[in-house]
Amino acid sequence: MNLDAIFKAYDVRGVVPAELDEEAAHRIGYAFARFTAADRIVLGRDARTSSPALAVALGDGIRAAGVGVSDLGMITTDMVYFASGYFDLPGAMITASHNPKGYNGIKLCLAGAAPVGADSGLAEVRLLAADDPPSDLVGVHRSDEVLDAYVDHMLNAAGATSIAGLRVAVDGGNGVAGVAIPSIFGRIDADLIGLYLDPDGTFPNHHPDPLRPENLVDLTALMARERPDLGVAFDGDADRAFFIDDAGDPLSGSTVTAMLAKWFLAEDTGASIVHNLICSKAVPEAITAAGGTPVRTRVGHSYIKQVMKDTGAVFGGEHSGHYYFRDNYRADSGILATLVLMRILSESESPLSELRRDFEPYAQSGEINLVVADTADEIDRVEAAFKGGDRLDGLTVDLGDRWFNVRPSNTEPVLRLNVEAPDPKAVEKLVAMVRSHIQEVELGSS
Repeated sequence: MNLDAIFKAYDVRGVVPAELDEEAAHRIGYAFARFTAADRIVLGRDARTSSPALAVALGDGIRAAGVGVSDLGMITTDMVYFASGYFDLPGAMITASHNPKGYNGIKLCLAGAAPVGADSGLAEVRLLAADDPPSDLVGVHRSDEVLDAYVDHMLNAAGATSIAGLRVAVDGGNGVAGVAIPSIFGRIDADLIGLYLDPDGTFPNHHPDPLRPENLVDLTALMARERPDLGVAFDGDADRAFFIDDAGDPLSGSTVTAMLAKWFLAEDTGASIVHNLICSKAVPEAITAAGGTPVRTRVGHSYIKQVMKDTGAVFGGEHSGHYYFRDNYRADSGILATLVLMRILSESESPLSELRRDFEPYAQSGEINLVVADTADEIDRVEAAFKGGDRLDGLTVDLGDRWFNVRPSNTEPVLRLNVEAPDPKAVEKLVAMVRSHIQEVELGSS
């Protein structure tokens, strides 16, 4: 068993059972319980076919450490974060999020939904997982239900009583969004046009990654037929949401971050808003224009949550579609982001296709993956070519009216390149310029 291969920067992830099996889950449960020294840990799982067995194994590992398990069953990741905050207990979620169906993983948090990442406890859990758990299951297992309390919390956090008269198409991707979405819409004045809301871990209709255009084809077709005000696609564990406007055009995570930031600042004048460093320049510009304080951070939920805590930020956003809320224990929630965006639409006389225009002054490349032999060497090569740059996360080079960031993947020898410029031609030119200084390799070669 190679535990090093499945412990990533923010969570545990691997192919089942070749990399992540029940023994590994058992060990990780035992290690996490010892690390937290808690009396009880809340445990949830997604819809993947391997998740029930892994959840049992993880729970047994927790109980082997003498810690109780509060089994929440099949739920969304943000429901685990809610339960962690609501009960003030550590949490664990069996999920591989948007990865293909052959994968699974484990997301962990401390009491109050505090992050657990490589720099905030995950490395310690990895070391403890090397120890053999005892055979006796001393901790108590119990089943708990949190859906009703979660729905109350989401609606209160978004002020959802102000939502009125919207029609929204939602693609659950056969992930666990379908556990919560019908209950949410049953409590608000909005019509739900549902698509693939039945959880099915074989993902029979499309891959549960809404950032890939091919996975939005069915939702886009549904919107063309039904003409709703908003389209929403969730990833496999529903912590991430991707939005489509009334004209059928997708919104970037940066656009949504800027829109939600402006709304929060109207409610909380002068507040801090966190954004990661690959967000568009339009995000800090919108925050400043609305009287707020933009706070730039590294990519990744554990970093954003910590920076939100340190700065007291009311909201945070990532270009990848993760959105974080002070009033949600600083945890990310695709469902809460959906409710806030719905409230923005309810309070406006303009459709989303018009509202978005004020937040999109630049052109972007999207994330480009470059396969290389050594990510560190290639970043050094680019830094030398451009004579410096910001090393907060990978390398960011600001060229005035255009910029780029190139950073290493946490899981494979890949560089992720993001470019922004005044127009698409300028983006294309800068992408070509950066790539000319990077020695790419063919997949499978060294």
